[in-house]
Amino acid sequence: MNQQGSSPDAGRRLRPRRLLGFLSLALPLTMLLGTMAGPVWIPVSDWFAEGAAADYANLIIGSIRFPRIMLAAVVGALLAVCGAMLQGLFRNPLADPTLIGVSAGASVGAGLVIVLGELLLGLQAAGFAGVATGAFIGGLSVALLVYRLATGPQGTSVSTMLLAGIAVSAMAGALNSLFGFFSDNEALRRISLWQMGNLDHSSWLPFWICATVLGVFALRLPGQSAALNAFLLGESEARHLGIDVDRCKRQLIGLTALGVGVAVAVAGTIAFVGLMVPHAVRMLIGPDHRYLLPASALAGAVLLILADTLARVLIAPSELPTGVVTAMLGAPFFVFLLRHRRAMV
Repeated sequence: MNQQGSSPDAGRRLRPRRLLGFLSLALPLTMLLGTMAGPVWIPVSDWFAEGAAADYANLIIGSIRFPRIMLAAVVGALLAVCGAMLQGLFRNPLADPTLIGVSAGASVGAGLVIVLGELLLGLQAAGFAGVATGAFIGGLSVALLVYRLATGPQGTSVSTMLLAGIAVSAMAGALNSLFGFFSDNEALRRISLWQMGNLDHSSWLPFWICATVLGVFALRLPGQSAALNAFLLGESEARHLGIDVDRCKRQLIGLTALGVGVAVAVAGTIAFVGLMVPHAVRMLIGPDHRYLLPASALAGAVLLILADTLARVLIAPSELPTGVVTAMLGAPFFVFLLRHRRAMV
């Protein structure tokens, strides 16, 4: 594992408060852009007009676009914060929420509900609520399994958890292929679209669920910032500094499982947000988690809103899966990241 220490460009980093201020300003502006943009452009002036056109515009904004923008914000914040926590816990800036298998387990749970709903009850029975519930149960079950496998008399081994997550992800891929083999064309399309990640089922209920989980994070994470900073020095050093390492690992893993499980349950598998957002923020302001965690949350919200807006307008009136857009943005960033790290060696 590579520790997140100082780098040659540390002197050129931004002040954390400056970045937080910029992101706090960028978030409402991005939300405004996402609310206006779509197959039909709706300027702010139409929001306050009168007549049938204004009623139509307000219906689109209030019922479709604004709930979707709000859901994108909280999902992006959850994924980015979970990525930042895992990168601090693993002491590796290339860590990602998918490492512990939560996303893979959620994918299996969603696929199982879709296939069983088709075979036993008819495809209509496997609605969004059922698929989201299956995804959450699958993600949580995998998180508990991986944690159990990695926990022994000496505590929780992060490296064992990483290997268990890789093994579970491989098994999940095999199960998803099996689900695809037994599915008809319609169910296979639903599974594929869900695995790509999408926000087209947005409503206020999934938003409030994600917002509640994000509120739990806001209450719990400030107390974990010092522990995550100590983890950057190594577990032995963290123990010498008075950190209850095993307890902190349990809490961080539990929060990650909850956050990723809920985000994947309501939005599908959205790639790269948990990887590139916290690493980009770390490159800008450094590894201090007192600022890294809130800045990652804001940046994740901004990124996913922009990605979802692009997904809705690039091929309008049709739309791309949001996860495809984040992957298109994230893959070049990942290549850049690898080249940057190689240049620093």
